[in-house]
Amino acid sequence: MKNYLKSYIGTKDFYKRMLTILVPIIIQNAITNFVGMLDNIMVGRIGTEQMSGVAISNQLIFVYNLCIFGAVSGAGIFTAQFYGSGDEKGIRDTMRFKLLVTILLGALFTAAFGLFGEPLVGIYLKGEGTKEALAATSMYALKYMDVMLLGLIPFALVQVYAGTLRECGETLIPMHAGLIAVGTNLVLNYVLIYGKFGAPVLGVIGAALATVISRYVELLIVVIYAHMHTKRFSFIKGLYRRLFIPWNLAWNITKTGFPLLINETMWAAGISLMVQSFSLRGLDVVGGMNIANTVGNVFNAVYISMGSATAIIVGQELGAGKLDTVRGTVKQIMAFGVLGSAIMGGLLALTSPYFPLIYNTTDSVRHLATGFICCSAICAPLNSITNMAYFTIRSGGKTFITFLFDSVFVWCVNVPVAYLLSVYSPLAIVPLVLIVYSLEAIKGIIGIALIKKGVWINNIVSEY
Repeated sequence: MKNYLKSYIGTKDFYKRMLTILVPIIIQNAITNFVGMLDNIMVGRIGTEQMSGVAISNQLIFVYNLCIFGAVSGAGIFTAQFYGSGDEKGIRDTMRFKLLVTILLGALFTAAFGLFGEPLVGIYLKGEGTKEALAATSMYALKYMDVMLLGLIPFALVQVYAGTLRECGETLIPMHAGLIAVGTNLVLNYVLIYGKFGAPVLGVIGAALATVISRYVELLIVVIYAHMHTKRFSFIKGLYRRLFIPWNLAWNITKTGFPLLINETMWAAGISLMVQSFSLRGLDVVGGMNIANTVGNVFNAVYISMGSATAIIVGQELGAGKLDTVRGTVKQIMAFGVLGSAIMGGLLALTSPYFPLIYNTTDSVRHLATGFICCSAICAPLNSITNMAYFTIRSGGKTFITFLFDSVFVWCVNVPVAYLLSVYSPLAIVPLVLIVYSLEAIKGIIGIALIKKGVWINNIVSEY
């Protein structure tokens, strides 16, 4: 038993390596989400309709963000393994693939949101609420969305550059760029939302402008730095000289990455539909869910970042051919991640009554937000297990399995249960949400079983 428990504890070198990768990602995610929370609070202090409108638009943009994440992640599996095997040409080719796909997706989503924004926003306005409140919420959501469209492609390009640098072991530069961007966002939020220092009072439009400008700032930093340090990042040399990608590599990335792209998009759409089901219980639920998700994201930065670190470490070990030891590495990563998430979940539960008090909203919305925050806190360790299981399986190129594990589970389990309980059950909304969130336990059991089976232990770049 003692030896079994010791297998979950890593060496000093293991923790040093993991923390070198993990800490910058946690810092960037935590500060980004913290500033996102401040952004949310600033908008929330204007009024409930403004806060709910921004939340609805961000729920739609969340689908786009996850689609981009899926697109770069598919190629990123190859990037991490190419880096592990020392193949610079392979890294360059995968980065070209990311650029082409994300620009195309950015253009498609910009057109889709521009043309169909109003009916998409209307999906979230089916619950209880006065006619005036629903109309105001819709108006603010569309105003916010119109400006945010300008930042979709820059966001995609940031993911290409920052993701590639991280997969090659460089986590500090993306962190610094992210910190400068969130600082820019925070300052511009204060100036543009409230009209400080002679600027006009722009409200939700100001919040959107601040976000878009900060994305351009982040993009400029990572692009300029990468191209000014080609000795260190030699794969940048000749990146745009031609956009040719070897056919066999392009096909294998597509074959591996397409399930990821579909998965991330469908997962995000499923989560959005799940939230829409909750919103059938009233407009107050939208406001409470927005507060809870914003606050929860700050505390959940640990388990979210653990997923990224897992992908990098496991991908590099698989690419380097360390197939005998990688299983032990994953056990130690997961043990560390679950412990960290449990601690952060406890802190989130303890502070849950206080964050909603900051918002200029009704007592009903604040009460719901506190309940939803507690639901997230209770389920944080479960989310950590499923998140790291997903990234582990993905690192070995088993993307169809991750598709079944992730988005198919959401659509076949979470979404129907959320809808049926919201429409047909007498349950109050908070215990209802807890039941839906707790379904992650089923997914966690499946994920652990897949990891133990070892189907993900593959070197997918040895032939290149």
